[in-house]
Amino acid sequence: MQLALGLLIPFAGTTLGSAMVFFMRREMDKKLEKMLLGFASGVMIAASVWSLLIPAIDMAREQGRIPWLPATVGFLGGMAFLLILDSLIPHLHLESAQPEGIEANLKKTTMLVLAVTLHNIPEGMSVGVTFAGAIFGHTSITMAGAFALAVGIAIQNFPEGAIISMPLRGEGMPRLRSFVYGSLSGVVEPVAAAVTVLLASRIVPTLPYLLAFAAGAMIYVVVEELIPESQTGEHSNIGTIGVAVGFVIMMILDVALG
Repeated sequence: MQLALGLLIPFAGTTLGSAMVFFMRREMDKKLEKMLLGFASGVMIAASVWSLLIPAIDMAREQGRIPWLPATVGFLGGMAFLLILDSLIPHLHLESAQPEGIEANLKKTTMLVLAVTLHNIPEGMSVGVTFAGAIFGHTSITMAGAFALAVGIAIQNFPEGAIISMPLRGEGMPRLRSFVYGSLSGVVEPVAAAVTVLLASRIVPTLPYLLAFAAGAMIYVVVEELIPESQTGEHSNIGTIGVAVGFVIMMILDVALG
């Protein structure tokens, strides 16, 4: 029951954020959008360090391995994995008119949702692997720490849900459909988390690599998408402030509850 709840918490954040389309009449203010993008970046950076990379290093040390090796291999593997997905899956980033990935005859709304779905994959993996570490009794990862990461990801998913549903509404899509699209972008998270838990249960010795893999995948999303989008145009300093706030909140959550 605890595991199921933990895996669904991030999806709840996306769904609640998408529901903002029922309460906001106009398009999202650009300053607020930049703040939220920066906030999500800060949360993901802090989660990658405190919830994933540091436990990966500690776990490798406990297993008698070279502490930095699994973290290095896993991190680079996660970056490469997202680079491949980014190159193959057709998607469209906010404020961009040029789709990425292989050419496909897809609607703009579909490609926007695919873009958010793409970077939700590593978030789901990170939650799944931390719960796997807690379940299998590794001292460097506690159940409270796993829930702290899930809550942190949910907090940063809230603005992501709004960031996808509000522009769709601004383009004339009905509120309910905008909400559904925004929510669907987060479905991949519990799925990726569950798959990661199942894989980790079969190959426990690889947990340090999986933790670092999830960290690398999340950092790829931050560097490739979130930070650039928060820094485009005017008022880029607002995005920077958002990074600081998100980083500190996630750090406090992890240290206090982990």
